[in-house]
Amino acid sequence: MGVLSELEAGLAKLSTPMRVYVTAGRFTEPDPDLPELAARIRTLLAVVAVDEAWQRFLPGYAPPSVPEICAALEPVETQRAAAFLAHVAGVDLVWPSHQHLPAETAERAADRVVTLLGPEAGWWTNHDTECGAVNGLTPLFDSLLAGTDGEHFALALQIADD
Repeated sequence: MGVLSELEAGLAKLSTPMRVYVTAGRFTEPDPDLPELAARIRTLLAVVAVDEAWQRFLPGYAPPSVPEICAALEPVETQRAAAFLAHVAGVDLVWPSHQHLPAETAERAADRVVTLLGPEAGWWTNHDTECGAVNGLTPLFDSLLAGTDGEHFALALQIADD
């Protein structure tokens, strides 16, 4: 099984219908950087926008532009990426006492995804890791973790209404 297939399988374990959206892929551009990753994030946001479950909460919503997404992202240290990914996938944004996934399941899958991208991967979130503020990508509550090794990318986005 190739890296992309394994990334997709690992992320599928972190997905929760109508709550946690995931995607993985391989860049087609030469030397992809943050704008190319932001374009993939924008595509994932567009998937959420057309999901029947969210259309009533997002009337007229269009995902932010690539430069706006880039501006909303903060780096995450690689050693914190697996725990952050498990949290994005497993713990409800609005009701933290509610788990979307058992903690062990989320941690195991998140560890695998981070390992597949490797120790040199770059990771970003829409959270300001210093103060805990969130740079929302939607009008709802959302939490994103995006990673890339320069060839592959992995995205996880949790979305919730209040």
